[in-house]
Formats: sequence, C-alpha cells, structure tokens
Amino acid sequence: MSNCAIVGINWGDEGKGRMVDLLTEDYDVVVRFQGGGNAGHTVINEFGKFALHLLPSGIFRKGTVNILGNGVALDAENLSKEIDQVISQGVDINPSNLMISERASLLLPWHRDLDGLEEARLADKKFGSTKQGIAPFYSDKYQKKTILAGELFYTEHLKQHVADIMEWKNLTLQNVYGAEPYTLEGIMNWLNEYGEKIKPFVCDTRRFMKKAQAEGKSILFEAQLGSLRDLDNGIHPFTTSSNTIASYAPVGSGLTDAKVDRIVGVVKAYSSCVGEGPFTCEWFGKEADELRDAGGEYGAKTGRPRRVGPIDIVATRYGVELQGATEIALTKLDVLNYMDKIPVCTKYIVNGEETEDFPFPVLLKDAKPVFEYMDGWKCDITGIRKFEDLPEAAQKYVEYVEKAIGCRISYVSVGAERDEYIKR
Repeated sequence: MSNCAIVGINWGDEGKGRMVDLLTEDYDVVVRFQGGGNAGHTVINEFGKFALHLLPSGIFRKGTVNILGNGVALDAENLSKEIDQVISQGVDINPSNLMISERASLLLPWHRDLDGLEEARLADKKFGSTKQGIAPFYSDKYQKKTILAGELFYTEHLKQHVADIMEWKNLTLQNVYGAEPYTLEGIMNWLNEYGEKIKPFVCDTRRFMKKAQAEGKSILFEAQLGSLRDLDNGIHPFTTSSNTIASYAPVGSGLTDAKVDRIVGVVKAYSSCVGEGPFTCEWFGKEADELRDAGGEYGAKTGRPRRVGPIDIVATRYGVELQGATEIALTKLDVLNYMDKIPVCTKYIVNGEETEDFPFPVLLKDAKPVFEYMDGWKCDITGIRKFEDLPEAAQKYVEYVEKAIGCRISYVSVGAERDEYIKR
C-alpha cells in the first residue's frame, strides 16, 4: 500500500485538480482533507470541463471512492448544487463513490454573511476573501460552535444545538454589524432542504478508510490552495483559515495514523495568485495581460483575474520545504510558448540585501524581485509526450527549475487535457 498527497507549492491555483484526476488511476480512495468551496480545481476530461469546489477531483474515475474529510468546511448548499451539476454532465455520483465524514462541520448561511460583512468593514484593508464563509467557519470550529454532519440524523438534538449556536451568532450579527438576525425556522428550513440532500453520503469515513487500509488499498489525499496560503506557515494574514500542507492530511482526513509515502507538489511554470497580499514577482500592465490571457488565469470560483508573474524560485523552494515534497508536477509549461525570453525570479532584495530565503511576512510587502532570463522556445509543445522531444530551451528551463528548487520534476504538463503531459 502506498499513500500519496497532492498539494500546492505556491499560492494555490497551480493545477492540482488535473493532477489528482490523472493520478487517481493508481489509487483506490481520494480524500479532500481541508478547505471549503472558496477555491476551484479545474479538471478537463472525457466528460467535459469542470471547476470543482468541494467534490474531490477523483469523482470522475470509475471504481474510485471519494471522501470529504472532517477537516473540510462542508457547505451543504453549494455541495448539493455541485453534485447536481456534475451529474447533469454524465458523471455518476452515489453513496458508493462519494462519502462525507460524519465529523465534518457544516458551513451555515451565517458564515457567508459574516464573511461579506467583515470584508466590507475592513474596506481597503480587506483580506481579499472569496466571501464563501471560510474564515468565520473555521473560527467557529475552533470555538466548538459548529454542527457536525452526523448530527443531521438526530433531529431533536439538532434543533436544540442550532438554537443554542444561533442565539450566540445573532449577538455578533446584530451588535457588531447591525445585520438582521437569523430565525430558528429559517435555519431549520435550510437544513431540511440541503442537509437532507447530503445525508445519504454521510457516514463513518474513518472506519471505511481503516478497512481500506487493512486491505492494502492506496489512498490519495487532495489539498486545496497552496503552501503560501497555509494558516501557520503562509503569508499571514493573507492566508486561508486551514492548514494546506501534506502533514495535515492524516488529521483532516480522519485517518490519523496514515503514513504519506509520496508527496506530489504542484508548481506552475510561472506564478499566479488570487486575492490580496504580497506577491513579490507580480507583473503589471501589458506583460501581465499577455501572460494572464495565455494561461486563462481567471479564478475558477470567482472569475476574478488572477495576479500573474514569472516563476518565483524563492517562494517555490520554501513551499517545497513546507510540504516535504518528494516530487514535483510542473504545470502549464505550454503557456510560455509565446515568450522570446523567459524571466525567473531567483532572489529577493530585502532591506537592501539580496536573499534566497523566504522572508518573515511583515518584510514581504517591501521585497523586490531579482530576475534572470532564459531562452524561450517559441513553438507549440502541446503534442509532445517525451521529455527528450521538447525543444532544448524548454528542457533547460525544466532542468533549471528542478535544480533551483531542490526537488525532482516527475511530470510536465504541456496542455489542459488529461493526456497532455510528459512523465519523466
């Protein structure tokens, strides 16, 4: 049995979904272990193009069991709509291939409201939230003021628990933000509509995974976002509100004794970032527009234009270390086809001195990039399936990145389709 985690190395949006979709061919179980519906994993396969927000990206593989772990922010409304959308495109989803941990906490409507209200209060100091309720949800979770998915099966208990939490939550809504309070009838109606839709999938997933583990089955852990958005190790405070790193996979999945043997870190051949916060290698103007359009860099959840720039070796090396990556998947190499010269951010200037180390968060806003340039290849590489068939300049680019970040690049994607990649 071999377990694998697929994780983001940078700010998120690296192409993890397509790698999960690709590698699930070799795994029996796929588990989302953190995050919620605030980001999207784009997958293109024989069923079409999908932007998955909560569903694990292994949902398209026949025979693969997909699990939403206890570390996930479980938005029953958006998950129900996502399931319906994916089913409408010909994908089979049922309780035998999708399971939800009974210990996953429910993201409720007031979490989304509070997210939007706080961003409005912060005004020009906002964090760039997607307003999907993630920060209020995790705040409540750590205060032990959430509803577990398994409570949906205990009606009287559920109603009393909701009433107790709602009384507390309405104090914040009314007294801090001057917003309308929730009613018990309104929340119970929401739970009766969307909670009932997800109930068939809710079960003791830990027990299922323990059995799968005992039978020698392989498990793939799917992360959301990337190293630099990790709550504890990222670009604080412009992070997400959960731990995005592979070492959290056993906790967030519920399989707490899992051994993760293989960690595939996903890195774009350039940099992209959704949301606020320091982004040292960022491009602006015409250069940014060209790269953004070439890569289709618009948020899968929000549609927001992503901030873009050259690959950042300083940030990437740091992300590789945080994740403990054993190998790298380099995505979107083909997007660079149009460039005559390809810039690489190799160092930062911090307080007037060059450094190859990723700085403490408060220093990042004033950090300046140091660029080196490599030759471009100026041709279409999407049809290439062997590394030695790539143009020499493209091979040198991959090899340079590999050496600079200190981790082997095993996969190189040269297009968006499932089979448009090179295995080294």
